[in-house]
Amino acid sequence: MNARDPNLPLLPDDASALGAYADAAWDQRIVPALTDYIGVPSKSPMFDADWAANGLIDRVVRDAALWVESRKLPGLKLEVIRIEGRTPVIFFEIPATRAEAGDTVLLYGHLDKQPEFNGWRRDLGPWTPKYEDGLLYGRGGADDGYAVYAAITAIEALQAQGLPHPRCVGLIETCEESGSYDLPVYLDTLRPRLGQVGLVVCLDSGAGNYDQLWLTTSLRGMVSGVLKVEILSEGIHSGDASGLVPSSFRVLRQVLDRLEDSKTGHLLPQSFHCELPASRLAQAQTTAAILGDEVWKRMPWACGADGGAVLPTTTDPVEGLLNRTWRPTLSVTGVDGFPELKNAGNVLRPYTAFKLSLRLPPLVDGHEASVKLKALLEDNAPYNAKVTFHADGRAGALGATGWNAPELSTWLEDALNAASMAHYGAPVGYVGQGGTIPLMSMLQQGFPKAQMMVCGVLGPKSNAHGPNEFLHVPYAKKLTAAVAQVIAACP
Repeated sequence: MNARDPNLPLLPDDASALGAYADAAWDQRIVPALTDYIGVPSKSPMFDADWAANGLIDRVVRDAALWVESRKLPGLKLEVIRIEGRTPVIFFEIPATRAEAGDTVLLYGHLDKQPEFNGWRRDLGPWTPKYEDGLLYGRGGADDGYAVYAAITAIEALQAQGLPHPRCVGLIETCEESGSYDLPVYLDTLRPRLGQVGLVVCLDSGAGNYDQLWLTTSLRGMVSGVLKVEILSEGIHSGDASGLVPSSFRVLRQVLDRLEDSKTGHLLPQSFHCELPASRLAQAQTTAAILGDEVWKRMPWACGADGGAVLPTTTDPVEGLLNRTWRPTLSVTGVDGFPELKNAGNVLRPYTAFKLSLRLPPLVDGHEASVKLKALLEDNAPYNAKVTFHADGRAGALGATGWNAPELSTWLEDALNAASMAHYGAPVGYVGQGGTIPLMSMLQQGFPKAQMMVCGVLGPKSNAHGPNEFLHVPYAKKLTAAVAQVIAACP
C-alpha cells in the first residue's frame, strides 16, 4: 500500500477511483449479501418476543460477521458480543494506516427490522427481495442492513487506493427498532475499546433527494406504548347496554383530547415542545428552497373526496419540514379490542387499546416525557374507567431522547461539501429528520467533542417501516464513496 500524506487534499482521480471501487463492490458483493439479508425476517425484539429462540437475529448477525471477515482487511478484529438476555452486537476494529493515527472513527448501523406491515405491491413482499431498476425492494435493506457492508467497503476503497485513514471501529446493534434499550450496556462494556472518538458515521438516516449528499442535523425523540381503556369484563349486547354503559372508544377519545387538538394535530402540553434554534430554522429555509413542494408531494396520498389528492397539514415547505422534525406529533399505529369488520356484531366491546407513537422535538428528554405522558393519560379517568398507559422498553429506558447535531467543524463541513460535489455533482444538503436514533444522544453525551456524520439512503418514497420499502442502490454507491472520502479527511 502506498502511503499518502493525510494533509494533502484528495485529487479528482482519487475521488473517481473511490467511486469506481464502491460501484463495483455494490454490484459484486453488497447487493447479493443484502438480497439474502432481506429474506430473513429478523424482526426487532419488540415485534418478536421469541427472537432468541427463533434465531433469526443471530442468523443475520452471523452472516454479516462472516461477510466482514471474508474481506480480510489488514489488522481487522471482529467480535460478536453477547450479554445474557440481550440482543447481540457486532464490534470490529481496523487499525490506522497513517503514521499519526489521530482520533477514532466510529461507524454505526443495525440489523434488526420492523415488522411486515400490509399493502405491499402484488409482486413484492417484506421478505421476498426484488432488484428492479436500481431499487432493491424488501424490509430492512435501506433501514439499515446495508450499513455494515457499506462501512467496510468505504474503508476497503481507501486502502485499495493507498489513501491513509485513521483507526476505525464499527458498532452494529440488533435492538434499534425497539428503542436500543440494550445499547447502553454494550456502550459501557465497549467504552475502553472505542478509544477517543473524533467522528461518528451513522448510516441509519435519510436524504432529501437522490441528487446530493444529505447531512442529518437533528432527530426527534419518541415515546411509544399502549393506551388501554377498560369498561366491562366482557362484551354485551349494544342494544341492551349502549347509552348506559360508556363506550370505551369514546372514553379513549376523551383521554387523547388531553394530549392533542384533534382539529389541528397540535400537541397541547407545553412540556412536549421546545424552542427552535435559529440555525435550524435557517437550514430549514435553505432546504425548503431546494426541495420545494416535494417536501409534501413525495408522500403516497390517497384520492380525496373531490377526486384530487388528500391534502397535507401545510403546503408551506418550511412549515412542513419543521412539523416533521422540530414539533411533537402523535400517531396511532395499532389497535386492539376490535373484531374484524366481517365479525363485528352489535356488541358493546369491553375495552379499546391504541398503540401510540409520540414523536418529540430533539431537545425534549424522552424519559421525562414518558413519565408525564403516563400521568396525563391515566389520572382522573372519565367514569372511573380503568385507563392504563404502558410505555415500550425496559425499566430505565422508557422514552428515547432526540438529538441536535453539534456545530460543524470547518474540516468536516469542507469534507462533506467536497465529497458531495465529487460524487453527486451538487453541494451537501442539510436536513432534520423526523425519526429517532437513540444512539446519537448517547454518543453525544459520551463523546461531546466528536463530530457527527449522520446520513443514509432513505430518500423519497423509500418508505422504511411501510410497504414497498426500497434501497436506492445508485445513491448508496455514491454515499459509500462519499463516506470513504470524509474518513480520509478526518484529522
